[in-house]
Amino acid sequence: MRSLTRIASAMLVVASTLALFPAVSRAADDEADRPPNFVIVFADDLGYGDLSAYGHPTIRTPHLDRMAREGIRLTQFYSAAPVCTPSRAALLTGRLPVRNGMCSDRRRVLFPDSKGGLPAEERTIAEALRERGYATACVGKWHLGHRPEFLPTRQGFDRYFGIPYSNDMDRDPSKAPQGRAAFRDPKPEYWNVPLLSGEKEIERPADQRTITSRYTEEAVRFIRESRDRPFFLYLAHNLPHVPLFAGEEFRGRSARGLYGDVIEEIDHGVGKILDTLREEGLAERTFVIFTSDNGPWLTFADHGGSAGLLRAGKGTTWEGGVRVPCIVWRPGTVPAGVIHHGLASTLDLFPTLVRLAGASLPSGVELDGVDQSRMLLTAAESAREVVWYYRGTQLYAVRKGPFKAHFITEGSYGGPARKEHDPPLLYHLEHDPSEAYDVAASHPDVVAELKGLFDRQREAVKPAASQLEL
Repeated sequence: MRSLTRIASAMLVVASTLALFPAVSRAADDEADRPPNFVIVFADDLGYGDLSAYGHPTIRTPHLDRMAREGIRLTQFYSAAPVCTPSRAALLTGRLPVRNGMCSDRRRVLFPDSKGGLPAEERTIAEALRERGYATACVGKWHLGHRPEFLPTRQGFDRYFGIPYSNDMDRDPSKAPQGRAAFRDPKPEYWNVPLLSGEKEIERPADQRTITSRYTEEAVRFIRESRDRPFFLYLAHNLPHVPLFAGEEFRGRSARGLYGDVIEEIDHGVGKILDTLREEGLAERTFVIFTSDNGPWLTFADHGGSAGLLRAGKGTTWEGGVRVPCIVWRPGTVPAGVIHHGLASTLDLFPTLVRLAGASLPSGVELDGVDQSRMLLTAAESAREVVWYYRGTQLYAVRKGPFKAHFITEGSYGGPARKEHDPPLLYHLEHDPSEAYDVAASHPDVVAELKGLFDRQREAVKPAASQLEL
């Protein structure tokens, strides 16, 4: 009898185990079908030459360097604008800012007295991914409208923690020294910048000495809380935009001075995010993208960054104003290596991430970004053929292949003055990344081709009413 009982018990165990197989299989299928996570880390005013992976000799960025070794490092990657507000609008919508009014020839960015912002009809990456079931979070600098109707929580993000515009705005003249003295020895109380959680102000002025570490903590918290579903994290640091602040652990640590301290703290935060992904078993299912909104603010001397070999910096359509670092990482999916020749842009992030997520692109909307998923997954040729260089609402230059033609040039804040060029200046950027040698006379056929592209683009894309001038 006991033998029969043992046999019956064993059969029950086997039957129970077999009954579990369909559930295990379904769970495995669910995991396989789950779309990837995305993390975009967007620095502010970080130059092409500011990371050791891009050649800086004294700023140490070991975590970004490891990202670059394990993933793709792009050397021909562009922001869609040389200043903050339009570059952020372009990244989140995949559209040139001239199409949606997020640029201006008079007010280059949004200010605390601005009444406009990213129009509600614009579809953001967050909105497209949330429709696919993603948890979404924005951490850091927004700068796409500080009124409630324009905040991240109205643009597809489930949660927001950060400052609504640049960290040098809302300057308090009763506390801050005049001119640039405030930037040489900055104190948080010199700028009455608010810190928001959701749509609620929780601190004013924001303590910028701790803000980078708090952004990292918020990012890590979101990742841990969202580990059981696909998520999209947009982490937009407000540094190294001046005024510069570094946490106590990082002040005085870098050989590059305060600017280097700031970059090394951002790098440390990237390391904590990558460690969190590994600890949660999410590294192999998460794309992490690190880049910058525009080139370095060179007029701030050693409190500004470096564009490396590239000419000029923030505010200009020279290479140093818009070509920025970009590192893409996903272990086991993104092949390790350097892509030297493929053109790519922040505009491309919208269609690429939406495609990778299996979500749908907006219908009836003119996108300026192109899907670069094949390049990221297989190191295939870039899908982008042309880069447009806008300053405000106006097209200044165009690049196709290695050649770039400048039809208008202008310096950053305060000069050199605007100058039109007929014939345009022509540079071979692979031979001459510093744009030092005009080769227009040697390539009349290239000049003619780029002029045709320039004229057609200028005719086809008419500026929308500016949100920055409201």
